[in-house]
Amino acid sequence: MNHFFAYIARMRFINRWALMRNSYTENIQEHSHQVAVLAHALAVIRNTYFGGQIDAGQVAVAALYHDASEILTGDLPTPIKYYNPSIRDAYKQVESIACDKLVNMLPVELRDSYHEILQPADREVEELVKAADKLSAYIKCLEELKAGNAEFRQAAEQTAAALDQFELPELDYFREHFMDSFKLTLDEMKS
Repeated sequence: MNHFFAYIARMRFINRWALMRNSYTENIQEHSHQVAVLAHALAVIRNTYFGGQIDAGQVAVAALYHDASEILTGDLPTPIKYYNPSIRDAYKQVESIACDKLVNMLPVELRDSYHEILQPADREVEELVKAADKLSAYIKCLEELKAGNAEFRQAAEQTAAALDQFELPELDYFREHFMDSFKLTLDEMKS
């Protein structure tokens, strides 16, 4: 019996932002879907406007699985995960071990394909998924602030500053052309 997909289905039980008071909860399955949509968009923008040649589908699939290790590790809050380089590096090792454990739940013939998805070696794919992951976090902060939850004010500022550090023209394009919509209500978007 192979348990890989049953474990992947459990992504919906792992909540994010555990240290914060949330107006609505977000699990890693919902988050991964949003990251996949955003990463795909960044890849398409790169290919369309900035001469890229990246496989947008490969980027989207990598994003769908980017937090799969958290099924086994849980979601370690960002302030802890990035407290210092030793903790960050140790956690990356733990994530890698968790990904290997998940891959080993598959039939041998499928393992190589899923190993590449869970731990992509392509730097461009990884870069776009990381940017989309940060973008998703920023969108969560904006949505919480829109709901009147001031708990996310500092997180929004820190996440926006982190986005500013990326040197990706497709991310800048997305922020310039699409981000303001996330600050609007449904009725405001209709006008």
